[in-house]
Amino acid sequence: MTQRPSRDEYFDYYEQYIGLVGEGSVTEWLTKQLASTTELLSDIPEEQANYRYAEGKWTLKEVIGHISDNERVMSYRLLRIARGDKTPLSGYDQDEFMNGATFQEWSLSQIIEDYISVRRATLALLRGLSDEAWLRIGVANGGNISARALAYIIAGHETHHLNIIQEKYLEK
Repeated sequence: MTQRPSRDEYFDYYEQYIGLVGEGSVTEWLTKQLASTTELLSDIPEEQANYRYAEGKWTLKEVIGHISDNERVMSYRLLRIARGDKTPLSGYDQDEFMNGATFQEWSLSQIIEDYISVRRATLALLRGLSDEAWLRIGVANGGNISARALAYIIAGHETHHLNIIQEKYLEK
């Protein structure tokens, strides 16, 4: 899918993520992101993965875990909408997810492996979508959203957090 979602395919909040995705195929973007993110994370020493840049902020491990958790949620929404399910899908609280997570107990290599697995699953899902499925609209978190917009949100959400990782976690 190379055509960006139109503004009527998602609500305004998601523009902050969709706007970060470059031109071209979103699946190619996600594939390149898989390679570049894996390379970036693989160079981080284990000790640095436990770093948090301020009190109350997530550690680097938690940020990476959050990227994967969010992708799981968005991919699930994408699947349901792409398949034509009209059931309204609830939102989720990222802080509650983090409260229930155990990323601090994982090694960085385990977190990277999890990220890779989630991204590969997302790419497999996207490869199987028809042109019609990409354009289907459903309801998630109280607003209309297309399967296509969800793919862009996945890519842009990761880009957003990678920018924070570069700024706050690796530039110290």
